[in-house]
Amino acid sequence: MRNIFIVSDGTGNTAEQAVRAALTQFADQEVEILKKPNIRTIEQAKDVIEEASKAEGFIVHTVVSDQLRRTIEETGKLYNVETIDLMGPLLAQFSLLFDILPFGKPGLFRELNISYFKRIETMEYAIRHDDGNRVSELDKAEIVLVGVSRTFKTPLSIYLAFKGWMVANIPIILNISPPDELFKLEPEKVFCLTTNANKLAILRQARDEHLGGTTGSYANLNHVTQELKYAQKIFSRQPKWSSIDVTNKPIEEIASEIVAMIRKKTTKDINRFE
Repeated sequence: MRNIFIVSDGTGNTAEQAVRAALTQFADQEVEILKKPNIRTIEQAKDVIEEASKAEGFIVHTVVSDQLRRTIEETGKLYNVETIDLMGPLLAQFSLLFDILPFGKPGLFRELNISYFKRIETMEYAIRHDDGNRVSELDKAEIVLVGVSRTFKTPLSIYLAFKGWMVANIPIILNISPPDELFKLEPEKVFCLTTNANKLAILRQARDEHLGGTTGSYANLNHVTQELKYAQKIFSRQPKWSSIDVTNKPIEEIASEIVAMIRKKTTKDINRFE
């Protein structure tokens, strides 16, 4: 059963009709539609997103306010809740068609398109900063993944980037020091990926076979064990870095753990200043 939350600053009837029309193309899916009308404050929007997160649902919204739209997008990202904006793209297209902004509000067209361009930006950033590239720009990242080869750094980076996060990753290679820039970052940004040596050796053996057995000691259990110990030694240099065991976990689960840690830290900071 999938839960779809209809969020609107009005009745929500229009969004519900659109969702039900779309669902006719997916007749075999079990779906519950939960309508949340009259959402007009930031606090109300955040409450709905928390509810959707607990229900493992996603949000379809028709909100006119650009401030509320940004809140839904940013809070949804923080709670790993997918949000679908029905109203924003429609207003943007009408702006082009009529050559006028809704209510003549300056800058609104840019706001309507900001999530689209933001997603392009995060995807490009993840690709440019994969595997330790461009470490001079690490300070712009919101998440930095660190780990030995085959701990899912690259697929995690792409997955999180698609969710709207600025992500870079740094490989740990036996007896090679990671870049100094890594240790200058805010420690809350860094996530250390660990795994079981035996499982990692099996993963690497599959890659070694795919490459025709040309990787040397890369998949050797003894080498893998030494590399993981070396990585742990580096991780211990900054006790405030977060550590995640990725053994036997899908990308979605690992990403959810990372976002949950960020959310916990963000909530603590907000509470401290209230």
